[in-house]
This record gives sequence, C-alpha cells and structure tokens, in this order.
Amino acid sequence: MRRTDTQIQVRVSSADKEKIMDRMKKAGITNLTAYMKKMAIDGYIILLDMSDVKDALEMLHVNGLVLGELLERAEASEAIPHDDIVLLQEQQDEIWKTMQQILIRLSNIS
Repeated sequence: MRRTDTQIQVRVSSADKEKIMDRMKKAGITNLTAYMKKMAIDGYIILLDMSDVKDALEMLHVNGLVLGELLERAEASEAIPHDDIVLLQEQQDEIWKTMQQILIRLSNIS
C-alpha cells in the first residue's frame, strides 16, 4: 500500500478553482486529491465516450440469443444444413473475440 505522508499546498484564484472543479466534474472524478495527483503526474486525463461500444455489446448479445434460438429451431427441422449452423456460431464467436480485444485495448488507454 502506498503511503501519502507529504502534503503539497497550492494557492489558486477563485476563477482557477472554478475551472479546476469544472474540469474535474467533466472527467467524472469526485475526489479533488485524486484529480490533482492524476493531472500533476500524468498531465492529462482521457475521456472516452463508450456509449457506442456499450450499444454494440448489447446488440451483439441480443443477436447471439436470437441466433441461438433460430439455430435450435432450424436444427430441429433440418431446414438449414448443419455446416451452415456451425459457420454462423463460429462467426458469432469471432465477433465476440474481436469485441473483447477492442475492450482490452480501450481499457489500456491511460
């Protein structure tokens, strides 16, 4: 565990404090100490709008469920060749793997 045993005091104008607090809020950080450390040490905070990725994940999940249900029905009636069913499942798995790799790369951005 890291110890924080040294204090640094910084004086700022009211206007600067307001800007700092506004930027901290926009960064989604509620702890002033954490924000100040991050900015002083790294010099930047990257904000990512992940809403599109979350939407894509949700659609991928729903699509997988529907695909699974359709494949079960098709397999039972033998309306679709088994090889085609396997191919669709493999493609769905590949899409999931690609999405997971994207999420890993995004999580490593700092």
